[in-house]
Amino acid sequence: MKSMRYVITGASRGIGYEFVQQLLERGDIVDAGVRTEEGRRRLEPLKHGCAGRLRIHALDVADEASVREFADEVLREPVDVLINNAGVAGLWCALTDVDYADVVRTFAVNALGPLRVTSALLPGLLRGSSRKVAYVTSRMGSLSSNSDGGAYAYRMSKVALNMGVRNLSNDLRAHGIVPVLLHPGWVKTDMGGPDAPLPPRDSVRGMLNVIDELRAEHSGRFFDYQGAEVPW
Repeated sequence: MKSMRYVITGASRGIGYEFVQQLLERGDIVDAGVRTEEGRRRLEPLKHGCAGRLRIHALDVADEASVREFADEVLREPVDVLINNAGVAGLWCALTDVDYADVVRTFAVNALGPLRVTSALLPGLLRGSSRKVAYVTSRMGSLSSNSDGGAYAYRMSKVALNMGVRNLSNDLRAHGIVPVLLHPGWVKTDMGGPDAPLPPRDSVRGMLNVIDELRAEHSGRFFDYQGAEVPW
């Protein structure tokens, strides 16, 4: 199977780190975006034994200048698959405790960040062989599944992301680009917490299976890590 070139945002921890590991294990090429030097150091050991297939770049998806610099580096070659994984939880609180500055920051990362990155990397995707874009979202962004409230910043930012991807599916259809939303499950990461039942390895293995099988008819749809469609 021919190696593919993947670009991953938020690649230094949790689900993003696991994406990098599994893609390298199967022989693919990875350009990993990380926000901090600590994140870069966390990924550096993965370079050993992968014959130059991992490249690490500075990237803050909430900063337009950072995204432009990232794109300048990444667009030297075609992009086969973009995985927009970077995200923040925001403050999980009741209505009376909402911190509106935190809500704005959460939107900037979770909803606008993936849009910035997709727009900046569009020329590379158009040169790629696969033209797939995956967005790690959450079932907490499903309107029909919300039965317990709270987590205003996170829920609302994911709803906005979901609508953005639905928009992209219409705007990019003529270019043959397939954007898709993926719910990773409740995963045992820093964000998911220690009580989460799903190991990152199982979640990412499932999401990669979904990405591998994407076709034009899946554009703009919302799936979980097992390939089941998630209600909006």
